[in-house]
Amino acid sequence: MRTPIARIAGIGAAAPVEVVTNADLERTLDTSDEWIVERTGIRERRRLPADRALSDLFVEASRTALERAGLPFTAIDTIACGTVTPDRRLPSTACEVQAKLGGGTAAAFDISAACPGWLYTLTIAEGLIASGASQRVLALGGDRLSSITNFADRNTAVLFGDGAGAAVLVPATDERGILATSVGADGSLADLLYIPEGGSTQPPTEAGVRDSLYTIRMAGREVFKVAVRRMAQACHQALGKAGVRAEDIDLLVPHQANIRIIQATADMAGVPLDKVMINIDRYGNTSSGSIPLALAQAEQEGRLKPGMIVLLVTFGAGFTWGAVVIRW
Repeated sequence: MRTPIARIAGIGAAAPVEVVTNADLERTLDTSDEWIVERTGIRERRRLPADRALSDLFVEASRTALERAGLPFTAIDTIACGTVTPDRRLPSTACEVQAKLGGGTAAAFDISAACPGWLYTLTIAEGLIASGASQRVLALGGDRLSSITNFADRNTAVLFGDGAGAAVLVPATDERGILATSVGADGSLADLLYIPEGGSTQPPTEAGVRDSLYTIRMAGREVFKVAVRRMAQACHQALGKAGVRAEDIDLLVPHQANIRIIQATADMAGVPLDKVMINIDRYGNTSSGSIPLALAQAEQEGRLKPGMIVLLVTFGAGFTWGAVVIRW
């Protein structure tokens, strides 16, 4: 088994107070609680109010992670934030979080990798620590998907929620830490899950707003097929790098996108469902916030304990994907 270079010293998560239930969506969409639960596993999701920012959730999650790590914010020398819904196009949300946590001069930057954003930040954080460029990294992952969701489209409106997570990474001093990572992407499939306008090639227009061209478009069936295959492959690649067998996994924490994707991925990865952390019913798909939200809940509930072998796996627009094996 590989000797870890970096470990998660503390983790935290945050979600908005406002709950949007399936019954709420029934009032505006041609859908039902039964239909949503059967096809997605989602019963409710959270939504940020207009007077709060995604960076506020990151600040809340960061304070929890720092407290559990036993470190002050001044000890952090790098802030990496995985998100596709930044507070503003400029500056980075990582800089917004830095300012709200008290300022300083730590390096701060955002990563755009969609739902795998947080696993990408973990991989980058591990590399920074391995190179000696950083010693204590605040790795953030989260999204305000309600800001890019078309609530008239029942195929996507029922899926997405808002949430965020944070982890403090430090150099490993024993066998606990990140054992292996596997990340990848296939940009040739980008048009299966994308936002048509709003970037520099197609700047905002009145027509774009009217036609909801700044919201998520998804070919659900095609995404499902690729997601399961790539997530299973990422699991096997990460396990191979770590020198760990599927039967050694104590807890699988997958991206909370769809209950059917979770079940199929667990089956292909060789992990029984009783070892899978699932909270999609409470939060829906929060993009890069879903895995830290699930990890933090698992730790609070006693399902995640020191020394356990944990497998994280995710998939998202790009297409991007990744898996990480950790001895907690």
